[in-house]
Amino acid sequence: MAGGGESEDNPVNINVVPMVDVIFCLCVFFMCSFKFKQLEGRFQSWLPRDLGNNVAPTEDPKEMRVAIYWDDEKAEVVRQYGQRYIKSTDELEALIRGSNDDFKKTGKMDVPVIIDGDSRIPWEEVMTIVNIAKRLSIEKIQFALGAGAPTTR
Repeated sequence: MAGGGESEDNPVNINVVPMVDVIFCLCVFFMCSFKFKQLEGRFQSWLPRDLGNNVAPTEDPKEMRVAIYWDDEKAEVVRQYGQRYIKSTDELEALIRGSNDDFKKTGKMDVPVIIDGDSRIPWEEVMTIVNIAKRLSIEKIQFALGAGAPTTR
């Protein structure tokens, strides 16, 4: 009864069982050899590199910039080195020393310390940074006009 119907209606008997077996084996083979595209750990995005809140530097830093702001709410001076807020003079000196050593290791001997200060800060704070730079034998000290206090902290 493999062909179905009577032998008069179907002159050629075709046994479909081996054909179904072969098709089943091919399906199993292709399912086992199929490889899924791994998406874990990758997220495709096409974002601009030079825009946004946290812009990553595209090249190595060329300066050691210390920003000093006056906080009206707390009535105190806020110091910032790069993206990091500094709480003590010793911490600032350690950061400048580490950056200066890193620059010297790469062969950059005359990297300046730039003091970016707000006009409302006391001169004592500026002189503290100048003294740190002189103590670390950094000869190039530059001053920049401050852009004002940061809006978010």
